[in-house]
Amino acid sequence: MTRKLVECIPNFSEGRDRAKVDAIAAAIAALPGALVLDLELDADHNRSVITFVAPPETVMEAALAAAAKAVETIDLTTHSGVHPRIGAIDVMPFVPLEGMTLAECVLIAERAAAEMWKRFRVPTYLYEAAARRPDRTNLENIRRGQFEGLRAEVLTNPDRAPDFGDPQLHPTAGATVVGARKFLIAYNINLGTPDIEIAKRIAKGIRHSSGGFRFVKSMGVPLASRNLAQVSMNLTDFEQTPIHRVFECVRSEAARYGVPVLGSEIVGLIPKKALEATADFYLRFENFQPGLVLENRVAEALAQRAPMAEFLDALAAATPTPGGGSAAAAAGAMSAALGAMVARLSKQDPEPFESDRAFLTAAVQRDADAYSAVVAAYKRPKDERGPFVNAAMEGATVVPLEVLEHTAALSARLAALAASSPAKFGSDVITARALAQAAMTGARANVDINLAYLAEGGFRTSVEARLAGL
Repeated sequence: MTRKLVECIPNFSEGRDRAKVDAIAAAIAALPGALVLDLELDADHNRSVITFVAPPETVMEAALAAAAKAVETIDLTTHSGVHPRIGAIDVMPFVPLEGMTLAECVLIAERAAAEMWKRFRVPTYLYEAAARRPDRTNLENIRRGQFEGLRAEVLTNPDRAPDFGDPQLHPTAGATVVGARKFLIAYNINLGTPDIEIAKRIAKGIRHSSGGFRFVKSMGVPLASRNLAQVSMNLTDFEQTPIHRVFECVRSEAARYGVPVLGSEIVGLIPKKALEATADFYLRFENFQPGLVLENRVAEALAQRAPMAEFLDALAAATPTPGGGSAAAAAGAMSAALGAMVARLSKQDPEPFESDRAFLTAAVQRDADAYSAVVAAYKRPKDERGPFVNAAMEGATVVPLEVLEHTAALSARLAALAASSPAKFGSDVITARALAQAAMTGARANVDINLAYLAEGGFRTSVEARLAGL
């Protein structure tokens, strides 16, 4: 079974308020299957970059959840920073990671761009592989004049009109550039001088638009917080123009001005292949190939195993966790996943099933963690363990109780799905309903066994009331 993953690297015009950026990242992580891999803030640029991956059916909604929070909290009319920008969520690129093509990411980008206007009234421009005009392939052409310049020019110049939405920027969130592209490395080199003109001359010499390296975009910017100048770059194809070649050129050009290179930095994430090529260049390995890297060999070996095998190995191990509670949650998650599949194939809303799947998937680990807390409580000194054991037992009861409640509701949704979906999906729905029933049976057993250890009182009474209501 081929896994499909899309990477999204939205850039936000906020790099000084950590709470705002954390809220944006949390909005992404709340979507089923969306994994936030990295979060970078830069106060000088006043910009943040979040890297996340998600399945193709989830990635757009995760990006739009981030956009909703950015539109709500970021005001470009009070924003300042050295990095060019036209929007609160400035750029939203989709990158094929596993089992996906660039063309498929273009379709995702087009839908996301349309939804940005529909939901938030933020006009959007398409760039890179999604561009509908040759001059909009390059981001810098769209961002010319930045927020303030585009805000005025778009009103009178039809050539600056967005691809989606009215020719008028959102009053505080501006516009967003959405696209699909190959992997990009955001790479900065810090110079041992505050002279911004030196950084600008070097940037001009290495960027492709000025006759420099193909697949390099660059500009010189000041880092006021460190009293340095920086050559800020995007490397759009590191296999054609490798990172070490760019570094060596910048170092050589800086030396002409008597300026040292103090260091360099990656913004966001970088493919391991790019670092392997750099190591090969500087260390002059003979007959180097990626399989010589230990982590690569381990990853290759693990990839030969089905993901389910690892969970089943853990379930079969002579350890108390994961146990029956985790297995019940896993059965419920599989039931919800089948429901989502049938809903999609029959042109119905899969979101309720996806919500259940996310909750029940998380409950697999939550149940194991809850039981581990019980074990830890019993390891405390006997004369003080009482309240800790009781609190841990309550936690170990809540998780399967919530699994039971969710799978009961899921079972009802599956019954409705059985009545509204084509007969050809009958076996899938029957399997989903059987899994939901197994999850309910297992979760109820776990609640009952834990309930026996709970003291009489408010918590136990509330659990019994919730059980009676099912």
